[in-house]
Amino acid sequence: IIKKIKAEAKGPVIQIENGDFIQGSPLSYYVRKQGHHVANDLTKVLNYLEYDLGILGNHEFNYGLDYLREAIESYNHPIICANILSKTGEQVFGEPYRIIEKEGVKIAVLGLTTPYIPKWEQPATVKDLTFVSALETAQKYVPEMREKADIVVVTYHGGFESDLETGEPTELLTGENEGYAIATKVPGIDALVTGHQHRVIATKVNGVPVIQPGYRGAYVGEISLQVEKEGDRYVVVNSQAKLHETAGVKADPKVLEMFEELQADVENWLDTPVGTVVGDMTITDPQQARLVEHPYIEFINKVQMEATGADISGTALFNNEGRGFGFKIAMRDVITNYIYPNTLAVLKISGEDLRLALERVATYFIVKDGEVQFNPKYIEPKPQYYNYDMYEGIEYTLDFTKPFGERVTRLDYHGAPVQDTDELEVVTNQYRAVGGGNYAMFKPEKIVREVQIDMTELIADYMKKHPVLEATTNQNFKTIIK
Repeated sequence: IIKKIKAEAKGPVIQIENGDFIQGSPLSYYVRKQGHHVANDLTKVLNYLEYDLGILGNHEFNYGLDYLREAIESYNHPIICANILSKTGEQVFGEPYRIIEKEGVKIAVLGLTTPYIPKWEQPATVKDLTFVSALETAQKYVPEMREKADIVVVTYHGGFESDLETGEPTELLTGENEGYAIATKVPGIDALVTGHQHRVIATKVNGVPVIQPGYRGAYVGEISLQVEKEGDRYVVVNSQAKLHETAGVKADPKVLEMFEELQADVENWLDTPVGTVVGDMTITDPQQARLVEHPYIEFINKVQMEATGADISGTALFNNEGRGFGFKIAMRDVITNYIYPNTLAVLKISGEDLRLALERVATYFIVKDGEVQFNPKYIEPKPQYYNYDMYEGIEYTLDFTKPFGERVTRLDYHGAPVQDTDELEVVTNQYRAVGGGNYAMFKPEKIVREVQIDMTELIADYMKKHPVLEATTNQNFKTIIK
């Protein structure tokens, strides 16, 4: 598709890689974690595709700064990153923007990344970095770029915080996503490339063409700008945003050849047996698995508790695609169910904190016309199934028929009601432990210990010790829907 677009283009083409490339698939996990591999084993495909520029996504930080820098060094194209700085204010990952001249047209491209990364990453990874608002950074640089170039493009690994037509907020305005504000509050932008939310968008916002091409390579986004000469400069007189679907398009044989040996190794690794199940640990109804404790969820909590020594644990069913475990478990099953490179953190929190967390959990379902459903607020614009936690080690009841803030009707620990002043140790993933998902009661300063091993490895290690898993639940939580 990329080759076709470039071949058919009536003018110069700038090709941009918009982040979240080095993490997010079994292949990228295998390259980083298994065998003797280097980042270039993965990133060589970007060099083959001849990108002009790239930016960083939040998942570029998942495997640490050393691996990120190794990946950046392997690219043939430059990285631009305007809003991630050192503690003293210097650029850390390349220049803030680049000006590319093609066929006499000067195109300035600004690189931005969601500044919410410290909410998700290991504190040690980001301790020497400063993350600045993408909106404020665009307001700083776009006027300067406008003076120097004919065309100004903002490429942003972040999404939209508001409805694209009405401007009404669609989420809490935390600064994680600032795409709508950038398009409407920063004059002088000719094109805006977005990401992060995995949405499928090709439209105009405030007259600015914007794209967001889904995820997992489902689409290639294209913005076309028609320019005309006015005096000694070129100006944009027309623009169009569109997406090209990749499903059904024949794969590039050179790319297949490039990864043939590595992909065979990955497939063999994914097929490695790691355990068996007595009973039923398959997930046939994801919503029901969230309302009534499921053996797979109890299993994940058991892994977290054994790995950390905590006796209260919380985890989520990250999406609706995971199917749990069948009778025979291979590494493929572990990776496809536990899809994130999470590590674990143990928090020391109060009973009040735990109750507030459960009240936050309880906002994810509503009862409408007598039927329970996932709160639409957390489905659009991006499904947030990964923020609905289920706990082990406590007994609790959530009544979805009650008002928000009053839904935790029972909360016991070791058979006694939890008091607000109780001190409790709770294990959860690193994302949640630092407040990810707007769990404001969880903070980095409440972390008392961490396990710096990916959960997929912890799950596989647990199965080595317990090769036969029993699909059981103690039904320690209850939900009321009528």
